[in-house]
Amino acid sequence: MFNAFTGTVHGKVQGVGFRYFSKGCAEQLNLTGWVRNLPDGSVEVFACGRRPTLEQFMQSLRVGPVGSWVEKTTFQWLETNERLNGFEIRA
Repeated sequence: MFNAFTGTVHGKVQGVGFRYFSKGCAEQLNLTGWVRNLPDGSVEVFACGRRPTLEQFMQSLRVGPVGSWVEKTTFQWLETNERLNGFEIRA
């Protein structure tokens, strides 16, 4: 089993490089997973890794890149058997 979380970030998070910011942070932390825009204007994230590192990633997502405005985040811890390679931006 791997530690993981799924989350949604609400606010001004589309059109400001939020997915690229997320990917860069995840890669620096050696996390695997994905990020994608949702039709309602929010961003969805799924990440796997060590729990302390995932918590650090959550903190980065709560702040976001310059030009974004994070209004609200929701995260849910998971345990998964899913093995992912790298961190990708999904359409």
